[in-house]
Amino acid sequence: MPDEFDPDAMVARFRERAEAVKTRPLPPIAGPERQRFIKQQQTDYMDYAMIGDAEVALEDGVLVLRVDLRPAAPPSTPAG
Repeated sequence: MPDEFDPDAMVARFRERAEAVKTRPLPPIAGPERQRFIKQQQTDYMDYAMIGDAEVALEDGVLVLRVDLRPAAPPSTPAG
């Protein structure tokens, strides 16, 4: 593992990739190929976004990515 590895920079690159996938134009395809492309685009975005949102650490030479997949808590309503 190179000494210059920066896990925060890696996570930032995944954030950039997620944004690039999100804004990628559809190629001129139709039918089943179009649906496969869209499904792959959604999967790519989800994968890149999860890593882009990860808390990252390098612990004893092991890259640790912590991704909270729990659903967001519903907004609380004021008592009244």
